[in-house]
Amino acid sequence: MSDHMKRLNAPRTWPIKRKLAVWVTKQSPGAHSLESSLPAVVVLRDLIGACDTAKEAKRIIGNRELIVDGKPVKNPKAPIGVMDTISIPKTGQNFRLLLTDKGKLAAVGIEADEAGWKLARVEGKTIVKGGKIQLNLSGGRNILLDKNDHKSGDTLKIGVIDQNVLDSYALKEGAYALIIHGSLAGKILRVTEKVQRSGSADNTVKFEGGAETVQRNVFIVGSAKPEIKIPEAPE
Repeated sequence: MSDHMKRLNAPRTWPIKRKLAVWVTKQSPGAHSLESSLPAVVVLRDLIGACDTAKEAKRIIGNRELIVDGKPVKNPKAPIGVMDTISIPKTGQNFRLLLTDKGKLAAVGIEADEAGWKLARVEGKTIVKGGKIQLNLSGGRNILLDKNDHKSGDTLKIGVIDQNVLDSYALKEGAYALIIHGSLAGKILRVTEKVQRSGSADNTVKFEGGAETVQRNVFIVGSAKPEIKIPEAPE
């Protein structure tokens, strides 16, 4: 059962019925954390409702009918994480994996053109040969740019296939942020201040209303407004 875990032990972000069965598929290791992603088979069956059983989900994946970030998924246990785009061309459905304001992972319906881009957070950067800037992005992506215009914590809007930068959103006062971890997970809040802490202490971010969390929990999703469709929490 190494490729499964008990439903009762699944992360609280997973929107699954705990008492429906004992076991649930566990995703393969990847760029997303266990809490911020779901295995492909669970996304198809439990979030999108494209099928009723894991066997049917595996058949859809085997037929290369599940597209994530523009590429067919081959592994039923492949992790699909927050901000990833999901398409099923056969049915014309498109989704983005996000968090509800209750902190649960949810597949939010989007238009076909929206599935062509995603938001990726700048996790770090280095100068590489030739003087170019390599940005290390959330989701395991890396891109090379000529100019050093972005800081860690900023977010880029990129094409899922060509990785062209379509827009960028800085972590600064007035920006909108999705909280992706912690007690505020799933909330979209407006930034009032980024607080630089001294020594080894984590930098924090303050929001309208007085909330505050460490910077690693903050994912900027827009400047003047959120650029993503906000999921509705289930009743």
